Amino acid sequence: MSLSSSNLFKDANKFIPGGVNSPVRAFSSVGGKPIFIKSAKGAYVYSEDGNKYLDFVGSWGPMILGHAHPDVINAVISAAKSGLSFGAPTKIETELARLICEIYPSIDMVRMVSSGTEAVMSAIRLARGFTKCDKIIKFTGCYHGHSDSLLVQAGSGALTLGKPSSAGVPSDITKNTLSLDYNNCEQVTNVCEQIGAEIACIIVEPVAGNMSCIPAKKEFLQTLRELCDKYKIVLIFDEVMSGFRVSLGGAQQVYNIMPDLTTLGKIVGGGMSVGSFGGRGDIMQHIAPTGDVYQAGTLSGNPLAMSAGLTTLKILQHDSEKIYTDLNNKTSYLLQKLQNKADKHNIDFSTNQAGAMFGLFFSKDKNIDTFEKVNNCQQDRFNSFFNFMIENKIYFAPSSFEAGFLSTAHTIDDCDKVIGVADKFFKTL
Repeated sequence: MSLSSSNLFKDANKFIPGGVNSPVRAFSSVGGKPIFIKSAKGAYVYSEDGNKYLDFVGSWGPMILGHAHPDVINAVISAAKSGLSFGAPTKIETELARLICEIYPSIDMVRMVSSGTEAVMSAIRLARGFTKCDKIIKFTGCYHGHSDSLLVQAGSGALTLGKPSSAGVPSDITKNTLSLDYNNCEQVTNVCEQIGAEIACIIVEPVAGNMSCIPAKKEFLQTLRELCDKYKIVLIFDEVMSGFRVSLGGAQQVYNIMPDLTTLGKIVGGGMSVGSFGGRGDIMQHIAPTGDVYQAGTLSGNPLAMSAGLTTLKILQHDSEKIYTDLNNKTSYLLQKLQNKADKHNIDFSTNQAGAMFGLFFSKDKNIDTFEKVNNCQQDRFNSFFNFMIENKIYFAPSSFEAGFLSTAHTIDDCDKVIGVADKFFKTL
């Protein structure tokens, strides 16, 4: 007989700080105890308690083909038979790099790493090495991983736990990080007018996914592009969440705005431990061994992750128009029906969408486009909504600051199930 999630969490707390290996998993902001997952297939995850949950977390985004897609699993099994890790070049690394460069016109060259955090950390170091400047601009509520210089008014788990910055981060490191307001063209323009020559890079999530889902205004991203051109600043699009998710070519394809560097996340590895950063060839050539900006990793280009990623991206590329149209339509259907049910019961509620990424907000404001607006939403109502959904075997992210995701495995019937449960919830308010 398997242990319950409650007992497993109690045991985990003896050996793992907080019982989890990533803070938001602890359910601390929504109450209750985390669900321990045993397996997953398609649009569903299965808990150690024997429960089946309709999943809108998708391992925080990368499972765009659903869990345990047979082609991806078979690719990993096949690769594993030849060895798990070599710490040496493999043919498949180049195949995946070539495909990423083919799909993303802004990327001439790409370096594989093992996480989104590592990708962003490395891209910023590269931008500093390339420009010989130290200062960076980020935007409040955007989360770019847990490297020291970026834990300044970050999103996701930092917001969930009420700690916009972190203990253990020296002030000497963060003094060069300027955190400005997301979607505020005037503010970033004024800052660049004052110190543009001192700024190495501007890093932005073109679709923020860690203060829920907040798409950038096109005017905002265009302003960033123009400012970076004017002051010779490196523009970095953090597409760890939006890359291959909001469209095949990510948010930069949707907005038709080219960054200088792009960071990508787990979807590049089919959900395995992968990240990558790439961009203009003249910038990328500054990375060791061709340049003087050092970056390394034994597991970079791991053959299992490369196999999973190559298979996933080939599936997405092969039938991209149909796949992304279907994903977009299903997501739109879900959000519109949820809005209709909320309106029927006179509940303050609104949604955001970027492809198959979405955000849910308990707010009368129908234009949630900044961190301040997200923070002013009725968090208690989201927490009640989350727990009601869990009781009805529907799994959303355990934080109002996290985006939701649909996959190709989700169906309209799955969406209708959520809509029906939500209708019951709204009726209780």
